[in-house]
Amino acid sequence: MDDSKPLDLITIGRASVDLYGDQVGGRLEDMRSFSKYIGGSPTNIAAGAARLGLKSAVITRVGDEHMGRFIREQLIAEGVAVTGVKTDPERLTALVLLGIRDETSFPLIFYRENCADMALCEDDIDEGFIASAGCVCATGTHLSHPRTEGAVLKAVGLARKHGARTALDIDYRPNLWGLAGHGAGESRFMESGAVTAKLQSTLHLFDLIVGTEEEFHIAGGSTDTIVALRNVRKVSSATLVCKRGPMGAVAFDADIGAALEEGRSGPGFPIEVFNVLGAGDGFMSGLLRGWLRGENWETSLTYANACGAFAVSRHGCTPAYPSWDELQFFLKRGVRRPDLRNDPALEQVHWATNRKGDWPQMRIFAFDHRLQMETLAGQAGAQPERIGQFKTLCLQAALDVAAGRHGYGILCDDRLGRKALHSATGRGLWIGRPTEWPGSRPLALEPDLGPDCGGLHTWPKDHVVKVLCFCHPDDDDELRARQEETLLRLFTAARRNALEFLLEIIPSKVAPVTDDCAARLIRRLYAIGIFPDWWKLEPMRSSAAWQAACQAIQENDPHVRGVVILGLDAPEAELADSFRAAAQFDLVKGFAVGRSIFADAASNWMKGQISDGQAVAMMKERYARLCMIWEDARAHHLGARKETTGERA
Repeated sequence: MDDSKPLDLITIGRASVDLYGDQVGGRLEDMRSFSKYIGGSPTNIAAGAARLGLKSAVITRVGDEHMGRFIREQLIAEGVAVTGVKTDPERLTALVLLGIRDETSFPLIFYRENCADMALCEDDIDEGFIASAGCVCATGTHLSHPRTEGAVLKAVGLARKHGARTALDIDYRPNLWGLAGHGAGESRFMESGAVTAKLQSTLHLFDLIVGTEEEFHIAGGSTDTIVALRNVRKVSSATLVCKRGPMGAVAFDADIGAALEEGRSGPGFPIEVFNVLGAGDGFMSGLLRGWLRGENWETSLTYANACGAFAVSRHGCTPAYPSWDELQFFLKRGVRRPDLRNDPALEQVHWATNRKGDWPQMRIFAFDHRLQMETLAGQAGAQPERIGQFKTLCLQAALDVAAGRHGYGILCDDRLGRKALHSATGRGLWIGRPTEWPGSRPLALEPDLGPDCGGLHTWPKDHVVKVLCFCHPDDDDELRARQEETLLRLFTAARRNALEFLLEIIPSKVAPVTDDCAARLIRRLYAIGIFPDWWKLEPMRSSAAWQAACQAIQENDPHVRGVVILGLDAPEAELADSFRAAAQFDLVKGFAVGRSIFADAASNWMKGQISDGQAVAMMKERYARLCMIWEDARAHHLGARKETTGERA
């Protein structure tokens, strides 16, 4: 692999939005709801390769509309470069509807009539961009039309000119070659001399050719796999990798023997076949990771087979693919149960290592308070609707302090603060949203969540599920069981809806606390299967307490997002002491403070003693000052650590 090049891999071809039916075991006709993912073989491969640590990009076209922007944003979130993604002002982004009928039937409908990616042309191929990559990977669909074929051949030719490797995923779909009707999207093979001739005219351009047995049948012009492979070998010196489903895959880098077993192979994995759609793209991602990193074929095929196994066992294509850490965890530990999606330890690693976005610092203005706001309004004689109006002022203060910078956020509720909550979405803020009924002990949840927390299904994907639990290690067994059951139900629902989870625990409101109090609660909650993305902990001023809490978290979840400090309406001086104690621990990312920022402004504004602008200014000043206190505490710790360890600034 040429480490001097900015990119490891460029893929070229299809890009679509996949709408996957959520109901498993039913007909596509009967699907009631769908999950939306990026799709198209090159797009999936680029995203899967990025998850495995390759620097990848994709060349394609998308429409100038919401679905095109969705693909672009998702690729960026996955770490895929989008320099080669062109926006087509005239055509719509391709769409695919998919379902999981049973273990052998996976119906799908391609909506690709004059779609954006099929307008890809030679003018879209930039020589400098191609020269920046160590490999160009094409997929077979884009050889089916003269215009897209021209783009692929130009990209492959330029790759060879600049010393890059070239790869082809045959990716044969008769439907996409115009050989089958719209209702035959599931079909994987149909003989065609024209398709065979077209493929064979290009196979000499590739260093690696990958396909299923059926795909080599079309490429080699024979339904005898060995004969087909030998026919491909006659026109190409590429390494041929033949995928064999549950029997793994074999690689031939020289002559084709008398049997597939004579090829080089890696171990397969005994897993349940849940969904074959996208498995080949996952396989290709793993294979490319090994091949482009100089691994031998046995290791590369092991990566490929494992990535294919993940895809086969999960819902969706790209969302099913593993991160590099997840792949290593799986290969080291092995298969514990064949339905990988129901393996709790594996799913935790999958979730935690594939989350999007990075939040190294957190400065959260918390105005999700409901009971306290209602009390303030009542004391001021203000109408209830004034609470929602005040929360829009809180949001304005947060936005003004953030000024478009990363690492700022809010906690806001939907019941009293709906307008502010909706206005905050899409503006670069981290957004947390409460679910607990205010002040409840034992813990109760907001009624609109429903008894099974099904209400989370309506939440935007970037809203973090926040829950506050008043709990203590010395709680009696009955109370503990009730609270833990509620927490576990909410956590499970959050994961089911792909929402991050923030757990706030406050033991000091229940009984006296010691330095190990939070740590004991944390260990207990992990033990029952709750793995928060975020912890929100009291403003402890003891370094020993912070040490114990952080150690308990890291022992159980090395991939946790981090910890934020809550305020408890503490005076600024007390918060500053807690910030200094907590800042020495890297796991603590910042604070989530509310009443210390808004209480005085809310009281005066509700009474009509200050204007909107004055309320915003008052909150901005306090919020900004807390941000500065936290940043100073963190900077002091980092400076002290560098001085102690001799690190250079």
